[in-house]
Amino acid sequence: MYFKDVVQSIKPGVLEWEVRLMSLNHDLLVDRRNSQNRTIKEIVGHMYDSASNNTHRIIHLQYQPSPFQFPCYASNGNNDRWIAIQNYLDEDWNNLVQTWKYGHLHFLHVVAQIDIAKLNNQWDSGNGMVSLKEMVEDFPRHFYLHLKEIQELIDRC
Repeated sequence: MYFKDVVQSIKPGVLEWEVRLMSLNHDLLVDRRNSQNRTIKEIVGHMYDSASNNTHRIIHLQYQPSPFQFPCYASNGNNDRWIAIQNYLDEDWNNLVQTWKYGHLHFLHVVAQIDIAKLNNQWDSGNGMVSLKEMVEDFPRHFYLHLKEIQELIDRC
């Protein structure tokens, strides 16, 4: 498997954080906000959106002509629109955590299936070209950035 290090870096975090997230009380999930004005529930929802969108990109980048144009859901504040439209604040916490967990586990499964002959295929993000390889290699940074934000909100007293 070409991206074994990516899978091995994220999977333990998913399994560890599922337990940690499920132990949080409701007030903590909805009251504290990070620098982007997001609650823990909204950060978890955003993380799922990212895993889902990246799963779609990985699949498209393996059969569509390169460079491939696929909307960047995170540009121009669109990721905040996704959070608002889905109303993560009212989502059942158990359902959201399980969706987050299994969305990431499926993402890792898809990563493990990538055809290495397609690694240089390009995605036109609207902010420049990104190769399939670069996109996947950057995912752990994004994943742990948001877990760090959640931990900071938990630690804030």
